Amino acid sequence: MISYILRRTFAAVILLLVVSAVTFAIFFLLPRLAGQTADQMAQQYIGKSPSKADIAAVKHNLGLDQAVYVQYWHFIKGIVVGANYDLGPTTVHCDTPCFGYSFKTHQAVWPELTSRLPITLSLAAGAAVLWLVSGVVAGVISALKPRSIFDRTFMGIALAGVSLPMFFTGNLALLLFHFTWPLFGDDYVPLTENPSQWANTLFLPWCSLALLYSAIYARLTRSGMLETMNEDFIRTARAKGLGERTVVVRHGLRAALTPIITVFGMDIGLLLGGAVITESVFSLPGIGQYAVQGITDNDLPKILGVTLLAAFFVVIANLLVDVLYAAADPRVRLS
Repeated sequence: MISYILRRTFAAVILLLVVSAVTFAIFFLLPRLAGQTADQMAQQYIGKSPSKADIAAVKHNLGLDQAVYVQYWHFIKGIVVGANYDLGPTTVHCDTPCFGYSFKTHQAVWPELTSRLPITLSLAAGAAVLWLVSGVVAGVISALKPRSIFDRTFMGIALAGVSLPMFFTGNLALLLFHFTWPLFGDDYVPLTENPSQWANTLFLPWCSLALLYSAIYARLTRSGMLETMNEDFIRTARAKGLGERTVVVRHGLRAALTPIITVFGMDIGLLLGGAVITESVFSLPGIGQYAVQGITDNDLPKILGVTLLAAFFVVIANLLVDVLYAAADPRVRLS
């Protein structure tokens, strides 16, 4: 088991390096291959009609006058051991892990990400509980009563949840339950300050996000349960005299959870990298909103930091899923 975890961890580290190299190349190499010069890249972060001296100074401060592989080495080195940055009149030290400084605001990227992470984590965790419980319960009931009124109702809601985009359901929820009937607030309050107000401001985002994902989990659970409940071991369990609840939960649902664990791990990893649309609709100052600001301002360190953080969460989530697989099925450890 330990050797399996070590192999998967090593593979995860290599994957993160590959993702960082590809992402860095997209932002810093592809523009040069497309014909954009270092002067043109630096000019984006200066006001109108800059002088050649201004362009040269900004190009040097941002490191755009160096080769791409040198820039990448300095970036990776900064993450591991920290780095010193020349911000014009002063030179500052960026502690480990250093994701660089914003080209626009000259603020360190990593502290910005860590300050916004609790908001995104709160959004993802609350929504995950809602969609996992509601989706699995709806899927099990639909599978046990196929083509019944329950099945058609749950699958109809699931179809609506998958079809309706977040910017529609989110704005509709705000219109109804914040502006028309002001039941929920929209100004985020940290959990440590006021737990009830924290839950009140996040309830609408939780429900809107859970509606989208619970639909997927309901359909996955239903299809898995319909296939599992017709297996021989289910008939054997019933023939032994086991109760129907035991047969459904301990045998049927347990066997149908494998694809759900996989999808749940990936969904959580992606959401921790920033629920962009949800945070934008509900004005939550999380990582997703930070990514939107970086894209709007063409601020490459911000975009690079969010991308690598999202990749980190996805890789870690997949690593945890692999470990759960290995714990549940010893045959996986040999792969």
